[in-house]
Amino acid sequence: MKRMLFIVIGVVMVKLGLAQDPQFTQFYSSPLYLAPSFAGSTKGKRIVSNYRNQWPALQKAFVTYAFSYDHYFPNLNSGMGVLFLREQAGTGNLSTTNLGLVYSYHVKLNHEWRFIPGLELQYTQNGLDFHELTFGDQLISGHSTSRETPPRDYVKDFDATASALFYSKELWVGLTAHHLLRPNESLSGKKSLLPMRFSLFGGMKIPINTRYNRQNRENLSPAFHFKKQGEYSQLDLGLYWHYNPFMLGLWYRGIPLVKDIPSNDAFAVLVGYQIDQFTVGYSYDMTISHLAGLTQGAHEISLIFNFGKYEPPREKYTPTPCPGLYQDF
Repeated sequence: MKRMLFIVIGVVMVKLGLAQDPQFTQFYSSPLYLAPSFAGSTKGKRIVSNYRNQWPALQKAFVTYAFSYDHYFPNLNSGMGVLFLREQAGTGNLSTTNLGLVYSYHVKLNHEWRFIPGLELQYTQNGLDFHELTFGDQLISGHSTSRETPPRDYVKDFDATASALFYSKELWVGLTAHHLLRPNESLSGKKSLLPMRFSLFGGMKIPINTRYNRQNRENLSPAFHFKKQGEYSQLDLGLYWHYNPFMLGLWYRGIPLVKDIPSNDAFAVLVGYQIDQFTVGYSYDMTISHLAGLTQGAHEISLIFNFGKYEPPREKYTPTPCPGLYQDF
């Protein structure tokens, strides 16, 4: 029964892994993955690394790594970067590996609003270690090998992502369209096109205690992130509290008002701290769905290093107010 349970869990994880993209609770701390428009958004250089361990109570559940570097080129009003992401799940090491080149162009609409379109071109690869899986005929016969036909070890393809970001000093809203080229992810030699994923995100930065907050050290930032991929939809609603150099966030993930969609997924707590140009963040997802008590939630760590900031000579630069991305939050 224990082996059968692991088989069922493995099948579910394969279906989830092929149906939905990796996700981060600290999505503003994985900026290039959220939207290519964030390339060069710090007006300097930035190195970001992310680690997520989802459902650690299950054997070899979802583990995701990401690394990115981006740089702003003032003479071109452009940001450029690279993004590497890898997710691995299950005893069969079902994996997704992406390597992308990112570009954004920064447009000043007026004295208050900015517009940044972005584009990412990506190489993607899906893989599976077939010989690490256990099949029904192995349980019945007791043999260590299966008669199932091994699929391909991996399949590779190309993909693209486009985004648009509008922001002012205190507001931001963005839209991202992922998988524009619909890469084939089938390991059986057949065609299985990855569905497009759409992300809509935004929020606002609200200074508080302004009478005693001359340097804007303390503020609240309500924000949202809605995602739709194929038949799956997800909404994150949250609030950040900043008191430089400390940050605290509370998030709810779910769509409680739509009956046809699982209503509750998780609550998340985020904490962050800045040391000079270095920012570290940690978050924990507490599962509140029907899997509550079985998964041990999800742990996530982000590390951000900002350096080499460019200062425009004639006007004060207005940074994007998204939380967790900048030295001054």
